[in-house]
Amino acid sequence: MNTTRPEPTTPEPSPAAPASQTGQTSQTGRTSQTDPSDRSDAGRVVLLTTSHRVAPGLLSWPAWQALRAADRVLCADGAHPQLPYLREAGTAVDEAAPTAEELVAACAGGRTVVVVATGEGEPALTDGLARLAGSGRVRMPELELLPASYDLPGARLLDLVQVMDRIRAECPWSSLKTHEGLAKYAIEEAYELVEAIEAGDRDELREELGDVLLQVVFHARIAEEDPDAPFSIDDVAGGIVAKLVHRHPHVFGDETASTPEEVKEHWLRTKAIEKQRESVTDGVPLAQPGLALAAKLASRVRTAGLDVPLPQEQGIGYQLLALAVHAEAEGVDPEAALRAAARAYRDAIRRTEGH
Repeated sequence: MNTTRPEPTTPEPSPAAPASQTGQTSQTGRTSQTDPSDRSDAGRVVLLTTSHRVAPGLLSWPAWQALRAADRVLCADGAHPQLPYLREAGTAVDEAAPTAEELVAACAGGRTVVVVATGEGEPALTDGLARLAGSGRVRMPELELLPASYDLPGARLLDLVQVMDRIRAECPWSSLKTHEGLAKYAIEEAYELVEAIEAGDRDELREELGDVLLQVVFHARIAEEDPDAPFSIDDVAGGIVAKLVHRHPHVFGDETASTPEEVKEHWLRTKAIEKQRESVTDGVPLAQPGLALAAKLASRVRTAGLDVPLPQEQGIGYQLLALAVHAEAEGVDPEAALRAAARAYRDAIRRTEGH
């Protein structure tokens, strides 16, 4: 009986320790490649980000821990606002802009390198590190993104103030504007905001709120330059904060108010004490639209409990006055009601035109 002799086979390498990943010398004397996934001594890179809207030196405790434990701290921007405070705290900072390869090499031997990011966030460096990691050719250090400071709600308002400062200084149009020259824009923007609200357009609402906010910041910036009575946006904000706190004793004080009516009563009482007005008509702006003006006067009369008869004169104006007073007594805003009716009329016109 003939037997078939099996062909010799080459032993498979152990899956637990492939020759190409052991980092040891083979029987032929050649050194195998290094395992890129082994980070035992590859070190650590900490990308430290900060917000320019937070005062320099005010960093989180994890950030200070990382800085103190680092073998090296790098920053590409020699004028970075954090550097004086880091050095004052005893942290040595090298002004350097390493490439991704140089940074990986600096971490060799288990070293930790902290990179204080510039305002742009070091996109070239992070992209380079991503390419290196994707290549699989090098042993990558541990990468950590550490926010050392972060923005609180409302922080972007600081950006608006800074932008307005620069526009006021460098824009030929904005640098010449006065309160009087800007007044009409405040009225226009307020009307556009009302239109966005009534139309229910959320995108327009957000944009128009920004335009109204711009008017506030613009006027405050102009006010800083007044030679006799200057004030700033901080004075404006501080004033409205103080007013809101004072007129809400049920929130910030010991008084109580469980209904909207009680809140309004608190508001009117504190406002009357603040203003010390002689007449209920004091403080009512006469430049507002006619229906709104009539309704405001009627509201002041009703709130004060006065019995003031309407003028018994003839003409459309007096008829409109009577309608506005009646609407206010019924809890209807006559200005808003007329705008709604006017929009319906506009739509009817467009339908007649075939639109």
